[in-house]
Amino acid sequence: MEHQPGRVAGKTAIVTGGSGDLGSATVRLLAQEGARVASLDRPGAPPAVEHPNVSAYDVDVTAEDSVAQTVARVRKELGEPDILVNAAGIIGPAGMSHTAAVTDFDLIFDVNVKGVWLMTKHVVPAMISQGRGSIINFSSIHGLTGGRNVPLYHATKGAVRLLSKSDAASYGVHGIRVNSVHPGSMNTRMSRRSAEQSDVGPEEYYRQLVSGNPLPRQGEPDEIAYGVLYLASDESRFTTGSELVIDGGYTAV
Repeated sequence: MEHQPGRVAGKTAIVTGGSGDLGSATVRLLAQEGARVASLDRPGAPPAVEHPNVSAYDVDVTAEDSVAQTVARVRKELGEPDILVNAAGIIGPAGMSHTAAVTDFDLIFDVNVKGVWLMTKHVVPAMISQGRGSIINFSSIHGLTGGRNVPLYHATKGAVRLLSKSDAASYGVHGIRVNSVHPGSMNTRMSRRSAEQSDVGPEEYYRQLVSGNPLPRQGEPDEIAYGVLYLASDESRFTTGSELVIDGGYTAV
C-alpha cells in the first residue's frame, strides 16, 4: 500500500466524547490527518476542537432517539461514516461494589456500554452498505485486569472489550473492523478525579499506579490518539478484534 498524504484523508470520522481529554486529542489528530470529523459530546460540554475539518454535534449517547438523529445529521452534512471512535465515558464514584447505588450502576453502564452499543447500532448500517469501516472502542487496562478503586467502571470496560471482539467477529464479513484501545494511567481530568477519590490520596495513588511501570510515568492524550489513528487508517486493514494496550508497560509486569 502506497503512503498517502494524510493517513485518513478523505474519510469521515465520528468521535464521541470529543470534548474530553482523550477524545479531543483524537479529534484533533484525525482532523490534522485529513478526515472530516464529527465531534460528538453532551449538550453543554466544553467547545470542540477548533479546526476546519471538525464539526461539533450534541448527543446523549444513552438515548436512542438522540443518537439516531445525530448520526443522521452527520451522514447528511459530512458524508457516510468510515470511522467510529467511541471515546465517551464516565468513571463514576469510587468504592467497593456494595457501596454503589442502583442509580450509579445504571448511569455508568448506560454511558460506557449502552452508549457504545447505540452508536454502533446506528453507524454500522452505513458501513455495511459501503462494505468498509473501522470502529474503535475505548476500554481500559482495567477492562483486562480489573481493579479495586472503581469496580463498576472496570466492569463496563470489560464489557466494551468483549463487545468489540464480538462485533469484530460479526461484521468482518462486511469489511468492517472493530478494535478496542486500552489506555493506562493518563494525564487527564478523569484520572485526576479517580486519584482524588482514592482512599490513599492522589500522591500515593499515582505512586502505586505508575512507579512499577517499565515506563514509570503517566501517558499523554496524544499518545492514545496516535494508536487510534493507526486503527482508523488503512494501515491496520488486517487488524480486527484486537486489544491495543497503551499503558507504559503496566500490564507487562
